[in-house]
Amino acid sequence: MHAAPSATDSIAESIAIMARLRAPDGCPWDREQTFDSIKQHTLEETYEVFDAIERRAWPDLKDELGDLLLQVLFYAQMASEAGYFTIQDIASNLNEKLIRRHPHIFAGARVADSDAVLRNWEQIKQSEKKTSASDQSSMLDDVPRTMPAMLEARKLGSRAAKVGFDWPDEAGLFDKLQEEIAELKAELTPAFATQSKPQIEAELGDLLFTVVNLARHLKVDPESALRITNAKFRNRFAAMESAAGGREALATSTPSQLDLLWNQAKNATSEPPRP
Repeated sequence: MHAAPSATDSIAESIAIMARLRAPDGCPWDREQTFDSIKQHTLEETYEVFDAIERRAWPDLKDELGDLLLQVLFYAQMASEAGYFTIQDIASNLNEKLIRRHPHIFAGARVADSDAVLRNWEQIKQSEKKTSASDQSSMLDDVPRTMPAMLEARKLGSRAAKVGFDWPDEAGLFDKLQEEIAELKAELTPAFATQSKPQIEAELGDLLFTVVNLARHLKVDPESALRITNAKFRNRFAAMESAAGGREALATSTPSQLDLLWNQAKNATSEPPRP
């Protein structure tokens, strides 16, 4: 009877398979890929992981995490071929970082709670970046502009808050929300009818930025909150379609009929699972 393969054996096999696929006599598609061609798939696989978690679909999550691991293996193999670094370098770097950023586990430091752990983590992280900081003109420069806008907004607000540039509490953010709503409405009034779309877009962006910062103060992930609402809307809209007798019947419903169907769906459907 053969023993089940260890995690180390399985990972080693995955690394070997990736190397074989990229070999001179390997898969033509895999050999053609570059860092730039693969990066779009990395984002797609990340969102598919999110989706599996939110659906509590554990078998799907197992598959999606494998697909996400494939992205790491792909980048590592391409980097190894170019002489940049290897998968072993990635793991070693991660191990050193985890040990360095958890002194309360590996170096005898004392912490009172998880908030203290996060403060220590940020202090250590900032000390690690001091070398590269001299090349930056702003403390916001290391927040990638390629992030999804909502995540970028959260990171920017959090980074600015570290030097005290922040609202003292959520009450000020609620006032700011009302201010931004009023400014957006002003752009839509007849008196400002000549205003261009970029100005309306800018005011809407200010409103969304304020909402993201409110979420940060409330310790809520805005991306997760919006995805929950999206799932809720999907469920309720599907219930509306069903109650109306199909999509064609729904499309010919009057506004008052749609409102009635929505309220019925709202009362009948349950909340989606929360992450």
